Amino acid sequence: MTDRLSNAALSHLPAGVALPAYDRGAVRTGVVHLGIGAFHRAHQAAVFEAALADGDARWGILGVSLRSAGVRDQMAPQDGLYGLVVRQGEEQQVQIVGATRAVLVAPENPSAVVDALASADVHLVTLTVTEKGYRLDPATGELLADEPDVAADLASLDAPRTAPGFLVAGLARRRAAGLPPFTAISCDNLPHNGARLRQAVLRVAEAHDPSLAAWIAAEGAFPQTMVDRIVPATTPEDVAALAADLGVEDRAMVKTEPFTQWVVEDRFAGERPDLARYGVQLTADVAPWEEAKLRLLNGAHSGIAYLGGLAGIRFVHEFVARPEGRAFVERLWDEAETTLNPPPGLDVAAYRRDLMARFSNSALQHRTQQIAMDGSQKLPQRLLQTIAARRAEGKPADTLSLAVVAWMRWQGGRDDAGNSFTVDDPLAQRTAAAIEGRSSAAERVDALLAIDAIFPPALAKDQTVREALTRHLERIETQGALAALG
Repeated sequence: MTDRLSNAALSHLPAGVALPAYDRGAVRTGVVHLGIGAFHRAHQAAVFEAALADGDARWGILGVSLRSAGVRDQMAPQDGLYGLVVRQGEEQQVQIVGATRAVLVAPENPSAVVDALASADVHLVTLTVTEKGYRLDPATGELLADEPDVAADLASLDAPRTAPGFLVAGLARRRAAGLPPFTAISCDNLPHNGARLRQAVLRVAEAHDPSLAAWIAAEGAFPQTMVDRIVPATTPEDVAALAADLGVEDRAMVKTEPFTQWVVEDRFAGERPDLARYGVQLTADVAPWEEAKLRLLNGAHSGIAYLGGLAGIRFVHEFVARPEGRAFVERLWDEAETTLNPPPGLDVAAYRRDLMARFSNSALQHRTQQIAMDGSQKLPQRLLQTIAARRAEGKPADTLSLAVVAWMRWQGGRDDAGNSFTVDDPLAQRTAAAIEGRSSAAERVDALLAIDAIFPPALAKDQTVREALTRHLERIETQGALAALG
């Protein structure tokens, strides 16, 4: 049996592997991260690792899993260490990251999470809980007050269940202790993510103590952010390959691409590391960066996921390697680009070229089915808002509509070859019920457009959009996703 990665194993790793360049024992916990999945470990954690390596020991991370014990069980036997594997073509670089000091599983011990949030050493709380983790209506951004976990947190914060609930409980404890609030930084692909997180937190706080809500509103900080790095799911094959390279097994490893970007609104409630020194872009206005990323990278990713998945194409690089797949992405970008207001410093043409090169990186093995998860939560900001912007200017949105139709077809749970799959989405039962028994493509389109938790009413009533969706769905259903790309 291969030994696990650990503090004791560091001195035996091969030359060329980057190791933590600081005394881990001297590190303090200055960051609590909610949702310690692969994306955080490949993105924000690398920034805090750089700060620690630079001698600023304030920025150790306490990870929190809001659902399962999986990541804790991967990392705890490894002393919190993991390999960050950066791949480009045949090249690979491995860095062992030591910034994570421990991982808590919130359902097992919610009070320990609140204790951590209330610590005087903690100045930043970062979140990667996915779009659905904020418990917001995707169409309106309002807190889903009737959702059971949200309702429980609105009634009592003795044992919080949701990210907003934990933040409010921690902030309440800090206020009672005379401590300033922490800065809460959403790192998820939500439009206006800081504002939406702030709104959810204030809604929960107001339910318990209006004076607490007023304090948070006046003293707290919820900066807008844009995050960008492609982080595919780790496979058993990845773990085995790294073990062969290192001589020890690393079950918490993550793989990613060389590119990384983090744009943060320069709005903080207290201490922070010198983020700009470590490659973070601080700005007064994140929105144009966020919009470009959501509508170009994420919008294309969703189209690739559903069209590719229906056609039996497993990986993103395989989709864009096909001439019709690459042409689809370029057409989608042509439409989306007209809705952007690029910030100074963003060359959209160069950004598009870089994105296509990133999509073509075969070393990542980025699965279309991974990207297809939680589509109901992603469609509004990735595709529907772009379509609405085009329609507001009287322009068609034909290729964007094709991407939406592929999502509609995906709700049936079968690909073009008839293979069944699970629709992994919080609204899967609702979308399945909407299309069940509908005899025509037009009826299926209308039934899905009627789900106002996904589709804004104005867009659902747009006859031009409806006709484009129906035409595309008829073609996909009769000829298949690949034919619809032509």
